[in-house]
Amino acid sequence: MGIDTLFATRLYQKVLPRANALNADLEHTCLTIAREDKAGRSWSKAHGYRGYTSYASLDDLPVRAPVFADLQKHLDAHAKAFAKVLAFDLSGRRLRLDSLWINVMGSGAHHAAHIHPNAVISGTYYVAVPAHAAPIRFEDPRLPLMMAAPPKKPNAPRAEQRFVALAPKPGTVLLWESWLRHEVLTNAARQTRISVSFNYGLG
Repeated sequence: MGIDTLFATRLYQKVLPRANALNADLEHTCLTIAREDKAGRSWSKAHGYRGYTSYASLDDLPVRAPVFADLQKHLDAHAKAFAKVLAFDLSGRRLRLDSLWINVMGSGAHHAAHIHPNAVISGTYYVAVPAHAAPIRFEDPRLPLMMAAPPKKPNAPRAEQRFVALAPKPGTVLLWESWLRHEVLTNAARQTRISVSFNYGLG
């Protein structure tokens, strides 16, 4: 008899090799699209997003710009590797990238806590992460069920904390199961924080 660990929440984190050239191309392309996408800028303004996102305006980035097709090749491989870690029984089906969007966060921007419904694996690729850029913060999915549980000690191990914030460096791929609630905290950087987020579903 002893203490076991049940129902672990997995977070996949890898840094792409030779990401500098890819990121330079991505940064230029993201900023160019942000300037040209009037519908995306209007949506961002209407929804209080201090910056730009293509989330509600563009659904063809891998076709629109070759650099996103290059990024997708990397993401496909990492999503497949993560699915193995998660022991998914896909029964002959495969994970398919079904959405991918640009995030350009200005100073003071934040993204409220949310999940990604109707997806299997979600994630973010980090293009430009200036000093003091906003971290992404994950929430313990059991939090609504904890009732009278006392708070955790400040020095609790990361696996025991209720919230975990990460500030990935450029070139990092983060993947998580889409039900995992997360948010992007307020961006304290003067420069823009640029990332590309995405969802995988079953094809």
